[in-house]
Amino acid sequence: MKIYAKTIPQTLPDWATVVTKSANLFEIEINDEHPNFQSLLEELEIEIEPGTFGVKAEDLCSRLGIEMSSPNLYQLLKQAQTLISLIATHSDYKQLLDEGYSHDLNIADASTALTYLQWDLERNR
Repeated sequence: MKIYAKTIPQTLPDWATVVTKSANLFEIEINDEHPNFQSLLEELEIEIEPGTFGVKAEDLCSRLGIEMSSPNLYQLLKQAQTLISLIATHSDYKQLLDEGYSHDLNIADASTALTYLQWDLERNR
């Protein structure tokens, strides 16, 4: 998982690494499999809406002393494509497909939609 931040504390937990740094943006890679990160998520988990539990990004960043940056659309598209690739190759998703999971729209459709958006962004630059 990646987080884009305007500011970060001097020291980050051992499960967070600064990947790139520019004048006004830090790209932080988080090892979301790390037990300490998982413990933090469990500690911060709340009911976001009735029946839906999770962690708000602002709560996580606040705890870490990170000021979030609003990534540009191109960065968000890259993140979304990465997540879609992870979903498409995930064993649970493959199992669903093997069991007959089929809908009018699927992971490939989502990836294609993001690709079209990316092409339009690049064309309009």
